[in-house]
Amino acid sequence: MSLLSTPPRVITVGAGLLDEALRAQAVQTVPVSWRPPLPGTAEALAKVLADPRRQAANELAVSRLTSARPYLVGVRRASEVLEAGTFLHAGPPITWERASGPMRGALIGAMLLEGRAGDEHDAARRLAAGEIALRPCHEHAAVGPMAGVVSPSMWLFEIRDDEHGGTAYCSLNEGLGKVLRYGAYGPEVLERLRWMDAVLGPALKATLERTGPLDLRSLIAQALQMGDELHNRNRAATSLLLRELAPAVVEAVPGHAAEVLRFINGNDHFFLNLAMAAAKVGTDAARDVPGSSLVVAMARNGTDFGVQVSGLGGRWFTGPAGVPDGLYLGTYGPDDANPDIGDSTITETSGLGGFAMAASPAIVRFVGGEVSDAVRATRSMYEITLAEHPAYQIPGLGFRGTPVGIDVTLVARTGLLPVVNTGIAGRVPGTGQVGAGLVKPPVEAFTAALLSLAEQAS
Repeated sequence: MSLLSTPPRVITVGAGLLDEALRAQAVQTVPVSWRPPLPGTAEALAKVLADPRRQAANELAVSRLTSARPYLVGVRRASEVLEAGTFLHAGPPITWERASGPMRGALIGAMLLEGRAGDEHDAARRLAAGEIALRPCHEHAAVGPMAGVVSPSMWLFEIRDDEHGGTAYCSLNEGLGKVLRYGAYGPEVLERLRWMDAVLGPALKATLERTGPLDLRSLIAQALQMGDELHNRNRAATSLLLRELAPAVVEAVPGHAAEVLRFINGNDHFFLNLAMAAAKVGTDAARDVPGSSLVVAMARNGTDFGVQVSGLGGRWFTGPAGVPDGLYLGTYGPDDANPDIGDSTITETSGLGGFAMAASPAIVRFVGGEVSDAVRATRSMYEITLAEHPAYQIPGLGFRGTPVGIDVTLVARTGLLPVVNTGIAGRVPGTGQVGAGLVKPPVEAFTAALLSLAEQAS
């Protein structure tokens, strides 16, 4: 009888149309957010969720990820960590035949930089003939932004995890616009790379020998509270790094101090490569936990988008890389854009980047959208992650930890895909950067990983 004598309260599930119709009639509702699982995943999802190893495995994996203590310990020549005749690249494995325009452009530029070809046509011919072995950065304890090409003469940041003992490498950041990582290889690109080889790398090496290891976890935590999200906005982090390095730069290389400090100060993305390598040592610490459904890598090579999962070893699960939706530079537009590219999605994998956009209202001026979109994006990622980061906190959300630890099963259950913000490379080799925006990973990669987990669980 109480149902007839009191105003009704209705629980609405699924599509918002019912809830809206009831509210229009002044009926009090309790909306429940529910989505069906991704198509074709129900059986596999049930098997994985029933795996008795899963909960403990995920707790172990995510605790390793969030407890990593990355320190910048030095810079090294890539020749010290590369096999002879090898170039590294971003994303899952790729061949020259399947390589996108910016990937080809960056590989051509590396050939010219190393003196392995007389001109761009000679470089393309030699690459097509297989004279250089192409290997993913991720499979050599490294990460690379955009094309991510690493050749022997380049300098690499060396980051060590003081908690778990892992090491990761990343190249030095060139800046934005016409740069090698976006597929440009003109004279100005090669000239800058040669200066980095001759001046910047040795200067940073000498500087870090004076400073000793730098605590990147602390710098990242501070930068988040100063408006960075550590993927496409690194202004605060770069400024903090510059403050740490500047006195030692002046002492270590007084003859080059002005140009080194001017270069770093003029490149707001300089810290990005450090954030990527810091994220890499954390996610690598979470690898190889049997039964874990935690994602430990997301990476793109301009053709494929790949993911790796803790409980599935080094296997790549891939789908087609999508074209970002965003803001374009000058007269460039969507027709000029290449599909998504780069290892920088390691930031999202570790709870930064798109997962931390609520900490960075200004990011929407670079990738598009409104501030409310950035906040909404971060909030939605709590639905597909296993934890909140204990050190990386968002002031605008009451200092809540960033969502961290993407769980393949939660992606399948909710249908939500990771939020990724990214730079946009021109599809024609040699173009460089044409914009920045947001991109959706391919659902196929996560579905394939879930099916493989189900095979192991059964």
